Amino acid sequence: MSRTIRHLCIMLKSGAAAVALTAAGAAQAEQADPDSAKPAAAAQPVPGDIIVTAQRRAESINSVGMSIQALPAETLQELRVNNVRDLAAVVPSFTVAQSYQGVPTYTLRGIGFNTINLSSTSTVGTYTDEVAYAYPIMNTGPMIDIERVEVLKGPQGTLYGRNTTAGLINFVTGKPSEAPSGAMSIDVGNYRTLNVGGYVTGPIAQGIQARLGYRVDLSDQGWQISNSRGDRLGKVKRYGVRGSLAFQPGPFQIDLSATYWVNKSDTVAGQGIGFTPATTPGSGSTASLFNAPGVASYIANNVPTSGSQADWDPTAARSANIGRGAGLSGPLAEDNWFVGLKGRIQLNLSDHARIVSLTGYNEFDRQATFDWSGVPYEILIQNAVGHIKSFAQELRVEGDGAGYNWLIGGYYAKDTILDSNRTLLGQNANVGLVRAGTAQLLASPFNVFGYTLTDAATAFRTYRDVGNIDTRTWSIFANADYALSDLIKLTLGGRYTRDKQDYAGCSRDFNGSMLPNVNLANRALFFQLYGQLAAPISANQCNTYNPATNSFGLVSSRIDEDNFAWRAALDITPSSTTLLYASISRGYKSGTTPINAANIARQNGPVKQEQLTAYEIGAKLGFLERKVQLNLAGFYYDYKDKQISTYFADPIYTALARLDNVPKSEAYGVEGELTIRPTNAFTLIGNALWLKTRIKDYIGTNAAGQTQNFAGARFIYSPELTLSGTALIDQPVSDRLNVTANANVRYQSRQTTVFEINPLYDIKAYTTVNAGIGVKANDDSWAFSLWARNLFDQYYWTAVASNANVVVRFPGQTRTWGATAAFRF
Repeated sequence: MSRTIRHLCIMLKSGAAAVALTAAGAAQAEQADPDSAKPAAAAQPVPGDIIVTAQRRAESINSVGMSIQALPAETLQELRVNNVRDLAAVVPSFTVAQSYQGVPTYTLRGIGFNTINLSSTSTVGTYTDEVAYAYPIMNTGPMIDIERVEVLKGPQGTLYGRNTTAGLINFVTGKPSEAPSGAMSIDVGNYRTLNVGGYVTGPIAQGIQARLGYRVDLSDQGWQISNSRGDRLGKVKRYGVRGSLAFQPGPFQIDLSATYWVNKSDTVAGQGIGFTPATTPGSGSTASLFNAPGVASYIANNVPTSGSQADWDPTAARSANIGRGAGLSGPLAEDNWFVGLKGRIQLNLSDHARIVSLTGYNEFDRQATFDWSGVPYEILIQNAVGHIKSFAQELRVEGDGAGYNWLIGGYYAKDTILDSNRTLLGQNANVGLVRAGTAQLLASPFNVFGYTLTDAATAFRTYRDVGNIDTRTWSIFANADYALSDLIKLTLGGRYTRDKQDYAGCSRDFNGSMLPNVNLANRALFFQLYGQLAAPISANQCNTYNPATNSFGLVSSRIDEDNFAWRAALDITPSSTTLLYASISRGYKSGTTPINAANIARQNGPVKQEQLTAYEIGAKLGFLERKVQLNLAGFYYDYKDKQISTYFADPIYTALARLDNVPKSEAYGVEGELTIRPTNAFTLIGNALWLKTRIKDYIGTNAAGQTQNFAGARFIYSPELTLSGTALIDQPVSDRLNVTANANVRYQSRQTTVFEINPLYDIKAYTTVNAGIGVKANDDSWAFSLWARNLFDQYYWTAVASNANVVVRFPGQTRTWGATAAFRF
């Protein structure tokens, strides 16, 4: 404990000067969430406050003793935050990276999980109207009719449905109202962009209110251009609608909603920038001799200098069937849909007590084809097929009184997941090496199958990875806060959780493509290594080898874990504009199992749950009648069993993917928010985060398949310094007209994407600028604006990965610009 206190003192001293020079916070919100209970008297807002529901009740953000950032609808629209990725511009402690299977990787205050699997939950939980969207892939549709976004930092588990170690993002949607109203916005822009969004709401019968929100995002010209052919990728096609009903029979408040969206956008291509250690030309390694002819000179002559540069295999080449290997046809695009259902029933037992039932059902389906080669060769192309069914039920009783609030409840969730893909890698250097080894065994006693040289030369072009996962989680939880006096409030919370997961999966042959190399080369090598000859496989069977059973077959596992998450916080309120707080909390993220290209069964082994204990002290300070609001927080995270996606030392392919736990690590930092409103027309907002992360104890495997001690390494996707600043102007120029303007600047220092020190995998420091200018009616009945994102067309990238042959960058989007017309009625 003493060491923790010393850390926090050092952080506060070192970070205060930097924080004082930055602007932070969020603009005003207009009203509380109608779904939430009435705030207690001590939580009543003052002008300039934002109303949040971070503690499952409506209260002023500056009266909550935790680090929260909230963005109301007006700010989201002004800054053009149209998806989860855009939040990073105004929430610098939050980053989003692109995995090579298209699943977003969320990181908050350095805490993230770099999985590529749609079946894995994130360290950063996401919720829509209190319902968990447990899998980040569920957030890849359009943002429909959002009233407010709240970002809660630090472990969450005592109040929200599923445990998380980093924090959570809560999306609050627009609710049905008694008064008829509506809004619409229309965007036009470069890349032949046309976006339309809005809502209509009002009563539809006595005592029944309804709301219909919608969003369409269309860009008909891709922003990525092939270096070798001029083809384009990057078209956007997303459609979404949400319908809501609210009615209040007697003591009940019932809210129902249904969300549906479709995403048919192009998938993102990569930029080839180098080679893995085993395939680097001139390295002397055997695999490097089998690089596709011309790929080395292509990478040397196409060093990317712009986000628009990329490359991928020509459609005709990947679509063709070659010998034993079936091709992949169709566009490089998503074909996904999502359905989300929510039912919230509140029974008011009295003015100060109620029962709340919250039921959620989410279903997601994915059919997507993407090329992660980064070069115009068939290095790694995949067709992903996935399906998630997620059901959750929460029942809680809550109440409030003079100086106290309490809540107790239970939660149950069940998820059924199919996570699979078919991979094409006919020109991957590792495939060339295996084909050569297979050809050498054609005349050996192993070849009782009669495979020919043609078979060997076209084998191993394609295969499938398949995983079926069933998860069940249940928990009981309680939370309460009590004002010990007018000065001090104590908050205590706890949640006991039991998680179970059943997994069955493997890598499989596809229509005979893998049979020559598995039955000859793999069996021969495993016989040499383990002294036993495994039985051969037939078409479409598993080709994942288990040394313990000397067989190729299905890998199965079960996770059965429990934990107790908790939080204790002390708030001190010496005045109505000053809040000091200190908290200790512990959070968990459940164990999980990967879906990998698994040569050896151990690659598909699960990792156990991770645990994070957080110590935080902070202050929320209002000055000059709340024209200036300064929020500071210092935190220290004691991290155990951090989950990571890393390398497995494979006897054939040198280094393949697996999951692992890092026994001990830590993170600490200082975060600041400052909001300045010198006049009603002018607001300066911004954020700053200074962050240190460190692996304390971990011996793992590097990209060369060698054992390495990673003690002292930094976390991935965790820049040491992130800053953002925003200026908002809404200036009346007549009785009917206002001029509006905004500018947002975000800076991020260098970060790495692997534990090793390798500049090839670094993300360099970068700064992006967004801006807009417009006019509007001062009654908000209409508005018109011109805007640009990435105004100076900054070249930056958000992720670096390898496909076991080529190292690939995933660039951020190039400059976009356009005009928006908005109407309210």
